[in-house]
Amino acid sequence: HATLSVSLSIFLISAELDTVKQHKEVLISSSGQPFPWNHMRLPKTVSPLHYDLGIHPNLTTLDFTGVVRIQLQVHEDTGVIVLHAKQMQITEALLLAPEGVRPLRVLEYPPFHQLALLSDTLLTRGRTYEVLLGFAATLSDSFHGFYRSSYHTSSGAVRVLASTQFEATFARAAFPCFDEPAFKAKFTIRIIREPRHIAVSNMPTVKTVALPGGLLEDHFDTTVKMSTYLVAYIVSDFLSVSRTTQRGVKISVYAVPEKIDQTAFALDTAVRLLDFYEDYFDIPYPLPKQDLAAIPDFQSGAMENWGLTTYRETALLYDPDKSSPSDKLAITKVIAHELAHQWFGNLVTMEWWNDLWLNEGFAKFMEFISVNVTNPELHVDDFFLGKCFEAMEVDSLPSSHPVSTHVENPMQIQEIFDDVSYDKGACILNMLRDFVTPEAFEIGIIRYLRRFSYQNTVSRHLWESLTDKWYSGDELDVQAIMDTWTLQEGFPLVTVEVRGREVRLSQERYLKTDEPSLTDGFLWQIPLTYVTSASSTIRRFLLKTKTDVLYLPQEVDWVKFNVDMSGYYMVHYEGDGWNAIINLLQHNHTVLTSNDRASLVHDVFQLVSVGKVRLDTALELSLYLSRETETMAVTQGFQELVPLYKLMEKRDMAALENRMKSYIVDLFRGLIDRQEWTDSGSVSERVLRSYLLLFGSVRNYPPCVEKATQLFNAWRASGGHMSLPVDVTMAVFTVGARTPEGWDFLFERYRTSLQMSVKSRMKVAMAFSPLQGKLTRWVMMEQSLRGEVMKLQDLPDVLVTISRNPHGYKLAWDFLRANWHTLIKKFDLGTSLVAYMVNGVTNQYSTTEMLDEVKLFFGSLTEETGSEMRCIQQTYETIGDNIRWMDAHLPHLQAWLDKRSSHTVHEDL
Repeated sequence: HATLSVSLSIFLISAELDTVKQHKEVLISSSGQPFPWNHMRLPKTVSPLHYDLGIHPNLTTLDFTGVVRIQLQVHEDTGVIVLHAKQMQITEALLLAPEGVRPLRVLEYPPFHQLALLSDTLLTRGRTYEVLLGFAATLSDSFHGFYRSSYHTSSGAVRVLASTQFEATFARAAFPCFDEPAFKAKFTIRIIREPRHIAVSNMPTVKTVALPGGLLEDHFDTTVKMSTYLVAYIVSDFLSVSRTTQRGVKISVYAVPEKIDQTAFALDTAVRLLDFYEDYFDIPYPLPKQDLAAIPDFQSGAMENWGLTTYRETALLYDPDKSSPSDKLAITKVIAHELAHQWFGNLVTMEWWNDLWLNEGFAKFMEFISVNVTNPELHVDDFFLGKCFEAMEVDSLPSSHPVSTHVENPMQIQEIFDDVSYDKGACILNMLRDFVTPEAFEIGIIRYLRRFSYQNTVSRHLWESLTDKWYSGDELDVQAIMDTWTLQEGFPLVTVEVRGREVRLSQERYLKTDEPSLTDGFLWQIPLTYVTSASSTIRRFLLKTKTDVLYLPQEVDWVKFNVDMSGYYMVHYEGDGWNAIINLLQHNHTVLTSNDRASLVHDVFQLVSVGKVRLDTALELSLYLSRETETMAVTQGFQELVPLYKLMEKRDMAALENRMKSYIVDLFRGLIDRQEWTDSGSVSERVLRSYLLLFGSVRNYPPCVEKATQLFNAWRASGGHMSLPVDVTMAVFTVGARTPEGWDFLFERYRTSLQMSVKSRMKVAMAFSPLQGKLTRWVMMEQSLRGEVMKLQDLPDVLVTISRNPHGYKLAWDFLRANWHTLIKKFDLGTSLVAYMVNGVTNQYSTTEMLDEVKLFFGSLTEETGSEMRCIQQTYETIGDNIRWMDAHLPHLQAWLDKRSSHTVHEDL
């Protein structure tokens, strides 16, 4: 019987190898033998039901050992189990079958992070088995997998902790597992620790057992069925504060002991948000607790591990006296995002990473829905448009990708954690909600979550859940509409021409390119909305074809499409359309909402880039901004105008650059002069104040510089103990960092401060100093890569800020090149922080010489060192677009500023 079984097994493995050969060449394992699988994705012959995982991290030797028992369901007869493991030593491999315990032969194929376990007995379809694997590895020194983190106490002592970050493909670096989102299973976790530490995981502790040698072992309750990327555990010396929600879920916030007094706001916010989501989704939160942990070293903003969400310290810790309104808004949104994931992502999970947007776009969208209700004082709606504009920036390049996009390898998976998946995903959901009505949308979402709880989905399942009988009894085909937004990249530009009562409509892809053919073949179903001079009632029209015509009840002076910019598209007003809008803004801008005004500012300047509108038309429209007071419209004015002189800073054209800077200061002078150097007003008013005073200070507007200098000197004289108004600290620090003594004082305060939000502002101020020697010190000091004074996680921000500093941009580019291999090892290929550094450091270059230099460096990379990353292609396209813009529009800019100067002089005379 045993001999027969062995023969069968050998036959089966040979058959599987034959199948592999038919598909592709055989891969060779690290031991030199053929590897019985040749796909990046795992086979579906077996699937995990339950993991029993024991982990023992050693925070002194910085390594860990573990044992995992995986209960498996067999779907096809097989002699091979293929699963994931990355950079770990397998110390033991056993098959626990009903017939007894047998050893498994282990083959590794490191390029795919795969292990093959070869059994000499056949695993029979329909039966369950267990495999036991012993393993050992080093705690990672990156930000992924099971990694080490550390912090300094106020007395200078170093404390070490270990934490996890498994999304997207890093659970395999912590324990052998089936590391794909569709392989959902339950997890029972045990962690061995020293008594001076605590351990937390997804579920509450059931018991703690004393072990020989003075160690303790925490046993955690079994999780619900979930994907590997959501497993989490932390071993640390953190303290916590706790409260309970209305339904009895225990919420705890964990932080390093000296910062535990900065956790009250997060705790209160999390309780309110969890209560909101239970009500909105009409599904109880399925776990007994929800922990929020502030990790000293953390690459992204936060992570939604089920029951144990993890955060950057700046994304969770809040000091009522030192944190700003924008800090409060950001922290609230991050918590809202991670808690939305507990349903959308954790309870219902995308089948594969190509539909990541189902998780991220939805969580980003829910930030605004939930915070609007739970924290109305934050006026979160004022900031939603910015997300759509950011998404369009990336989505207007030829290298963009569809929201739902094919990905296979870990680098490609990491790359789609970008503005398209998050921000475009949120914007198209907002457009759909506006179109089908918020009530119908909410009903559809609840239907989706209930139907697919503990399962995996594709985009189609969401559209089916949102499809309902429409007003007239016709069924609205949500999928037909939304497929045009998720399965093709880019977005439409709708051109509107009004002739009497007739409105002619046409659509094309908006694309920044010098290859017009790339816009061919795109067609969207666009839910258009519009208001006119005759009626503020929002009217709707679904544009399904390349061109169409709609009829107004009467002739009008002006029409504004995409009301409040609830749709993810741009609008061009042909004929006399832009002049009518400019006239309206000049004489009565408040007839339109501030979102409408912001979208007009955005669209008109973006249309200059593709040659649809003359630059002087856009600049004429910008003149109305001298009377604008609303945050979104003012900040959008800055977003469109400031890049124009930033492009000039990288060329030798100081005269024109300074005239452009003067124009912007003049435009907003009245609004800047009205700002008080205090912390009064609403959140939006305070965010705007901070923005305006910083701009005035950076641009050397004398009243701002004088006031900021006076406040900095007084603050410095007090040894940094004087209480500055929070809203003005960014301006004060930035002016203070201009002198060597001021910079050194800020650096010393930065080194010793425990206030995360204050440190963030000091960091930016020091990076924007004109003192090149200090900039060199700030970036080039070894500590920036070792993370001693400045945390490694903060380096990308510092680098990008220096690249925007006219005195530092070359320094940032040199640093990126010199340290490229270290940076991609620490931050990992394809991650958003690598893309942020690449784009941030290069996206203001506008000369063919710099484009050649950038291409020379990135062209010298191999696939292993990042040559295939999308952000490199984006960089080439952005610099190319900048060059085209400068060549086409600089003469117009010069002429318009000349004309304006002569008008101003004439008026003065």
